[in-house]
Amino acid sequence: MTTGQHRSAQPDLGPVEEEPLPTLAEQMADQLGGWRGLVESSIPVVVFVVANILGDLRPAVIASVAVALAIAVLRLAQRRPVRHAVNGLFGVAIGAAIAWRTGNERDFYLPGILYGIGYGVALLISAAIRQPLVGWLWSVLVAKGKSEWRDDPRLVRTFTGLTVLWGVVWLAKVGVQAALYLAHQDTALGVARLALGYPPYALLLLITVWTVRRVTRETAPTPGA
Repeated sequence: MTTGQHRSAQPDLGPVEEEPLPTLAEQMADQLGGWRGLVESSIPVVVFVVANILGDLRPAVIASVAVALAIAVLRLAQRRPVRHAVNGLFGVAIGAAIAWRTGNERDFYLPGILYGIGYGVALLISAAIRQPLVGWLWSVLVAKGKSEWRDDPRLVRTFTGLTVLWGVVWLAKVGVQAALYLAHQDTALGVARLALGYPPYALLLLITVWTVRRVTRETAPTPGA
């Protein structure tokens, strides 16, 4: 067998195609946990707000924690993803513990306010040092650990701009809650926590996924070029 014959016998596999990104709807559903995840993560806070309006602080704390725990257990029993339920339970439990200790209902929302401030500041700092946090989160949650966007100046600019947007929106919504907290507007604070929870988050996700996918399509090499 000649060398040429040996080479021609090798199968021509062609270029290995990368697995396509999930669709916009799939990415949104994964990050938000679907409609069920949205509802389940909001129920404990709704229970606390309503129970606290109708009764005392401690029954409201007990009810909210019990509901969050029941949701997490139900998801485990159904062998469904528990990430969103556990995150919700953790946040509710910390707020409930602080409110229980101080006897002040508004302290239920304090951990979320502090977390939001820290997250917003971290986003802006990461953009300022050209290590946009949204880009790294994209690598982990969507791109399966790949970070090729670091080699594309246009994607770096895109993720930097998106990170600034996330940071500004996050600090704005936390600022509203902080103002209500300092003004002792407990009921309004609970309503703001619900209204400024998932809606801005979902909108930011939508903008992020749409923008990155558009830029990625525009910078992708043309087949056969």
